[in-house]
Amino acid sequence: MAENKTAPTDADVQAFLTAVEHPVRRDDGFTLLELMTRCTGHEAVMWGPSIVGFDSYHYKYDSGHEGDAAAVGFSPRKASLSLYGLTSAPEAPELLAKLGKHKTGVGCLYITRLEQVDLGVLEQLVETGYRFWTTGAFK
Repeated sequence: MAENKTAPTDADVQAFLTAVEHPVRRDDGFTLLELMTRCTGHEAVMWGPSIVGFDSYHYKYDSGHEGDAAAVGFSPRKASLSLYGLTSAPEAPELLAKLGKHKTGVGCLYITRLEQVDLGVLEQLVETGYRFWTTGAFK
């Protein structure tokens, strides 16, 4: 069985965010770090080279493949902020409708700038997403 490519590392989260070239992504990354730390009650950990993750959950597919993933997290990519773990909870569609300017993909929420979204709604998405993955509601 292949090992997951995205796993927790000992890399420094602060150093990773400080090195983000795009000034808006860097500042938004630090804002997300504070927001997600507060909402989850967990310190951030680097997952792979570019994902800032909070806590984890274990999954197992019918195929037998299993592993661990960050419960919620984000990555300040060049084109946008990619946020993980926020779109699967039952409450997510209603909250996403209130969030502001965003796009979604398979399991991802994309935001160009945090100033374009309602941070209170984003907090609710983090809290509900975190609960969804860490309480086993996804099973």
